[in-house]
Amino acid sequence: MASVFTKVINGDFPARFVYRDDDVVAFLTINPVVPGHTLVVPVKEVEHWIDLDSETLNKVMAVSQKVGQALSQAFPCEKIGMTVQGLEVPHVHVHLMPINSSADVDLSRGDPSPSPELLDAVQAKIISCLQP
Repeated sequence: MASVFTKVINGDFPARFVYRDDDVVAFLTINPVVPGHTLVVPVKEVEHWIDLDSETLNKVMAVSQKVGQALSQAFPCEKIGMTVQGLEVPHVHVHLMPINSSADVDLSRGDPSPSPELLDAVQAKIISCLQP
């Protein structure tokens, strides 16, 4: 059975994408801990990051860095936090979050119902910072 992220990638579920190519996508989480909380996900459905082939892992990290740089421009913060946990969805995904404290990466603090207007504004801001 396809993971929820595969369904997002295939367009079966809506998402606010900020990056997409044939191998990796990045989209806003529906449970943001902080504005800008973005997921970087390989298109290939693999449950655990240690099982990714080297090429895909390197691509996920390269896209994470690129999106992280855009997040750093879009949202004033001390750092861009990155975590790979994989307990919520059995499909590799990297959480990227603009952070100023350790609490900013606590996934249990995610907003279960962010406003569509906020998500649209965050998506536009990230995309504008990704443009060359």
